[in-house]
Amino acid sequence: MPASTIATARRALSLLDLTDLSDNADEAGLSALCVRAVAAPGPVAAICIWPRFVAQARTMLGRAPVRIATVVNFPQGEATGAEVLAETLGALAAGTGEIDLVLPWRAFLAGDAAAAEAMIRAVREACGGKTLKVILETGEYPDLDKVRAASELAIAAGADFIKTSTGKTTHSASLPAARTMLEVIAESGRPVGLKPSGGIRTLADAAGYLELADAIMGPEWARPESFRFGASGLHQVLVDAITGAMSGQASGSY
Repeated sequence: MPASTIATARRALSLLDLTDLSDNADEAGLSALCVRAVAAPGPVAAICIWPRFVAQARTMLGRAPVRIATVVNFPQGEATGAEVLAETLGALAAGTGEIDLVLPWRAFLAGDAAAAEAMIRAVREACGGKTLKVILETGEYPDLDKVRAASELAIAAGADFIKTSTGKTTHSASLPAARTMLEVIAESGRPVGLKPSGGIRTLADAAGYLELADAIMGPEWARPESFRFGASGLHQVLVDAITGAMSGQASGSY
């Protein structure tokens, strides 16, 4: 295995939000996820799980250097503002350090940008100093102009990260969408991260996003504080690459 390939795999692993947002997620799966998150060849940046598992994950991970992220308004993006706020406050009380909020993207695309902005601002205020990632669901947008507009709105409303996708739609992350989002981040004038998520299943996929981030933001920019991958099966691909048994294909769905 070339040293450069192993280095890329190690880098991607350190930036991974190891995810289980499957419909059949359970406590046994959560336990296995937490074990994988801290196992050799190195810890991931975070786990991303349903809100109902946050408190258990906090206990399971203990003092491990792995963040806990959870999702609100997920996956449809159609809950009311009150429902989303209650979900957010419950997750924060349970011990999450990161909230991944689905933008009410259907309302946004229908012209109701004010409602989308109000939801982000309310969750931003509730999060305080905790990390807020806003999921745009870019694969459902008609063009990159809308991706740009949604990115600008999310950043203006207080997002710490903008994230491509839930992974629950037919079309998820794409390099063109990520490029547009990175361009908006570069123009924003403040620190904002990017989280490509959904459909990232191979080391080549991961490398493509890292190369894009390096080209637009600089080679030292993509760190856990500014860049994450959202994926589940990608973890085993990266582990295999690092340990010299690269499969080249994800072992599970997003």
